[in-house]
Amino acid sequence: MNFTRWSARLPRTQRRRTAARAVRRPAEAPASHGAVPAARDEHAEPGDPGEPSAPAADGVRHSIDALSAHDLLGHLPALVALVHGPDHRVAFVNDAYAAAFGPRTPGAPAREALPELAELGLLPLMDQVLRSGRPRTVKSRRVSGASGGRTRPGYYTFTCTPIDLAGPDPRRGVLVFAAEVTDQVEAAQRLRASERRQREAAVTLQRSLLPQQLEQPDDLRVAATYRPGGTDAAVGGDWYDVITLGAGRTALVIGDVMGRGVRAAAVMGQLRTAVRAYARLDLPPHEVLQLLDGLAAEIDPNQIATCVYAVHDPNEGRLAYASAGHLPILVRDPDGTVHRADASTGPPLGTGGWLHTSASVPFGPGSAAVLYTDGLVERRDADIDQGIEALEAAFAGATGGPQVVCDRLQRALGITAEHDDDVALLVLQHPVRTGHDAELFHNAALDLLGGVEAAPRARAFASGVLASWRFPPELHDLGVLAASELVANSLQHGTPPMRLRLRRTDRRLIIEVTDGDEHLPRRRRAEPGDENGRGISIVATIASAWGSRRTPGGGKAVWCEFALPETVSR
Repeated sequence: MNFTRWSARLPRTQRRRTAARAVRRPAEAPASHGAVPAARDEHAEPGDPGEPSAPAADGVRHSIDALSAHDLLGHLPALVALVHGPDHRVAFVNDAYAAAFGPRTPGAPAREALPELAELGLLPLMDQVLRSGRPRTVKSRRVSGASGGRTRPGYYTFTCTPIDLAGPDPRRGVLVFAAEVTDQVEAAQRLRASERRQREAAVTLQRSLLPQQLEQPDDLRVAATYRPGGTDAAVGGDWYDVITLGAGRTALVIGDVMGRGVRAAAVMGQLRTAVRAYARLDLPPHEVLQLLDGLAAEIDPNQIATCVYAVHDPNEGRLAYASAGHLPILVRDPDGTVHRADASTGPPLGTGGWLHTSASVPFGPGSAAVLYTDGLVERRDADIDQGIEALEAAFAGATGGPQVVCDRLQRALGITAEHDDDVALLVLQHPVRTGHDAELFHNAALDLLGGVEAAPRARAFASGVLASWRFPPELHDLGVLAASELVANSLQHGTPPMRLRLRRTDRRLIIEVTDGDEHLPRRRRAEPGDENGRGISIVATIASAWGSRRTPGGGKAVWCEFALPETVSR
C-alpha cells in the first residue's frame, strides 16, 4: 500500500484550513486605485486582522497545511505507528519506530508486522480504541529494544488515538504514539531504592534502641514483638522493656512517641534509657512516671509521648501500674475473664502539672496480661474502643506461651506487612507450677516481735528454712549470715512492724526484711574504731545483689539475693 495516497485528518486540521481560507480571501482581493493603506495599530498583536504581518502568518499556515502526515510524523523523536482496519494493518511507521524495532512492511496485519505491540499487550487495547472511538493510554511499558543504539531496556508511555484515514477507500485507524520515559522511570526506581535503604536504616535504628534480648524474670514468662508499619522510611516511636528490679520484682513498660521518623525514634531511645535509670531506684510506678514527665518536657516539649509502667511483686501477687495517657493494660484472670486495668491514667508525658497515681490488680499464678500500642487496635474506619474490644475477645481465647500469644493476637487483629502503623506488643504470664517445678519455688516468712531477742529467733528460723530447702552448707551459712545482718540493721534503725521473708526460685535465694521506717540504708565505709556501720557492707560483699525500697503502705524493705548453683537450681 502506498502511503502517499493517504492523508490523516488529525484533530483541528479542518478548523485550521477554514481559518486559513478566511484570511486568504481579503489578502488576495485587488486593491482599488487611490486607496489609502490602513494605518498600523502599534498596539496590535502580530497576526491580528489588519496587522501587516498577517500575510506572513497566512503563509506559515499555508505551509503547515501543505505538509503531509508523513512530513509531520516522520521525523518526530517519539515512536509513531499508524494502522487501520480491524486487523490493524500497517499504514506507516516513522523513523524512530523503525530505529527501535526495525522497518515494517506496509499493509501487513499488526499481529505479524508489529509483534512488539502484541508482546506489550497493546493489540486488545487498540481493538477497544477502534470500537469505542476514544483514546487510551498505558504508562511506562518496558520494551526490550531501545532507540539510539542503546543496549539497556527502554520505557515508553503508549497512547492509542482513533483517527479517520482519507483516501479512495476511507477507513478508521489507530495512531500509536510512544513517548520515551526511561529517564523518569529509572529516576523513580532510584528514588524507591533510596527510600528502601533509608527505611532499612531507620528500622535498624529503631530495633537497636529496643531491647536486643528481654530479661526473663524468675516468676514470669515474657515475650514481646515490634512490627514497623507501612513501607516508607519513617518508622515510629513505639517501644517496650522488661527490667528485673531485684527481690523477685519485675518492671514492665511500654510506650509510644507520636510521630514518625528518626526524631521520634531518638526521643523514644532517650525515654527508654531514662526509664531504666529510674527503675533502678525501685520507685513506685507513679513516681517513675512523674520523673519521666519532667524529662520528656526537657527533651522536646512539642513531642507527645505516652507510657504505662507496671511492677509485678510475686510476694504480694499483684501488678501495680501507672499510665501516662496510654491504652489500658488487659489482664486475664485464672478463670479466663479479661478486664481492663485503667483505674490510674493521667495525661501524656511532657504536659507537666499533673500528679500521677498508682493502682494495682491481682496477678497471681494463672494470670496473664498484655501491654500494647495503638497501632494494634486503632483503625481509621472504626472507633478505638472497638479495637480494644476485639483485642479483649482475642486475648480471652489466646492459649500457649507468650510468644505464641503475641503471634495469635496480631493475626486476630489483622496485622500484616502492609499495616500502616507501628505495633509494639508485650505479653506476660504468671504460670501455675506443679510437680518438680513447684519444688523449686518456696516462700517462708517470720514476724519479728519483741526487742533484741528477735535476732536469735530470726537466725534460727533462717537456718531451719534453708536446711529444709536442701541448700549446700556454704550457701546455708551465707544465707543465715545475711538474714542476721539485715534483721540486726532493722532492729537498730527501723520501727515495727518488722518481718523477715525468705524466698527461693529456680535461680536465686532472696532474703528480705521490712519495717515501718522510711529511711533507706546506704553502704558506707566503717572506720576501724566504729562498732556499727558494717552490716550493709557485709551483706553487699557476700550477696550477688542487694537493694532497698520504700513500701507502698509506708516503711521500707531491704533485700539481698544469692545466685543458686546449677546443682541446686535444677
